[in-house]
Amino acid sequence: MGSSPVPSTGWQEKIAPDDEQRYAGYAQQFAQLQARKSARWGTGRTLHRKQLTAASGTLEVLDGLPPFARHGLFAKPRDYDVWVRTSNGGLDRAPDVVPDIRGFAIRVLGVQGPSALGNGPAVSQDFTLINQEAFAFAGAGEFVDFVMAASEGKRELFKYVLKRYGLLGGPRRLARMLRKVGRPFSGFATEPMFSAVPMANGPYAVRVRLEPAASNGPAALDAGGDWDADFSNRLARGPLHWDLQLQFFVSEDTTPIEDASVNWTTPNTTVARLMLPRQDTRSPEGVELAAQVEAGVFDPWQALAAHRPLGDVQRARKVVYFASHKGRGAA
Repeated sequence: MGSSPVPSTGWQEKIAPDDEQRYAGYAQQFAQLQARKSARWGTGRTLHRKQLTAASGTLEVLDGLPPFARHGLFAKPRDYDVWVRTSNGGLDRAPDVVPDIRGFAIRVLGVQGPSALGNGPAVSQDFTLINQEAFAFAGAGEFVDFVMAASEGKRELFKYVLKRYGLLGGPRRLARMLRKVGRPFSGFATEPMFSAVPMANGPYAVRVRLEPAASNGPAALDAGGDWDADFSNRLARGPLHWDLQLQFFVSEDTTPIEDASVNWTTPNTTVARLMLPRQDTRSPEGVELAAQVEAGVFDPWQALAAHRPLGDVQRARKVVYFASHKGRGAA
């Protein structure tokens, strides 16, 4: 048997001279889109607008981690309070049966250390995860163009795809996208979730994976009609658990920093366990938490400097997310 690849500190970002200008343009586009959608649906996020469930729990950083894992949040064993937000990824508040990207965001509270934003102490360590191992696009520009076209309806999206990828490549590209979005999803308690893009872990670069415990139970056949009901009913019956894992950069060929569309296949190292205790999300306390979570911020740049987001998509998020927070009064 071969040995596992050794994590490397040889990664680097490739920052283009026009990054700042490009990202400001993306932020303006998303701000206009957010305002248009909020006029229809009420104040909310541009993407992941439909919050499904909010819950609270703890993140237990494990003891005995390998040296390359012990950085930032994972430097020493400790329990942290967390908030969790599950969501549908789309621009609209569509029914749960509509194919979509699903989001699982975690806000780790009580962290100590300088912020990735460079504006003083970090207020939290946020993880924004989706049910896709890799991002659908190599870079931020391609993603923004796709979202803007999709926001105008199916006809405009098809015209955009044909123009960008050609008469042969366009339909193939659209078919791949539809397969990714339409991939069967079993539920937030039973499906692995992924950061899909990298962040730092001290001198290393990693992607993040959330692996559900078998004790969460099997998928329910009727869960897709109401993802909140499935998740909330499980929490009403008992606690739910996940392993939080890191997947390390080993080389630019297999684990690129700037191309977010490449799926990293390196091994995962479990560094922490997420536990949501039994709780009633429909109780007055649960409803109050849901309101706090909906009004709050889940942003990969709300992070410790040791976990600074990396790559083009993440750098764009820094600017675009802040504009979105301001657009709904959360910043």
